[in-house]
Amino acid sequence: MVTVQDILDRKGREVVTVDAAATVLQAARRMNERGIGGLVVMEGARLVGIFTERDVLRRVVAEGRDPARTPVREVMTAPVLRCGPDAPLDECRVLMTDRRIRHLPVVEQDELRGIITTGDLLAQQVREQQDKIEFLNSYVFDIR
Repeated sequence: MVTVQDILDRKGREVVTVDAAATVLQAARRMNERGIGGLVVMEGARLVGIFTERDVLRRVVAEGRDPARTPVREVMTAPVLRCGPDAPLDECRVLMTDRRIRHLPVVEQDELRGIITTGDLLAQQVREQQDKIEFLNSYVFDIR
């Protein structure tokens, strides 16, 4: 069974974060610089929320807020759903689909260990399907 740890071992554990006191403008610039759709929001070493493109659209733009004056803590999504490194990917996939989220922080003993995304889950599924196809091809062609 493939777990979250397997994904983190492959992609790495870097998590791009933003302080809860940062402005939405600062957070949006960080997302643009990194080419990502979300940031984990921290207060010191404590995970307090997640801030995504969806939050910008729904809680900043649609409400007419000034991104240069709005702190991330006012518009972030909280509380944050999270998983542990030993969580099976199937459980994460169901959680992310049912809750319609694209980012899932990985936390162990109250410490941020990484993040997985729907893109990570899709890439793993593609790898598994490719392995299965290669196995079936070798099985079929080795029989002849």
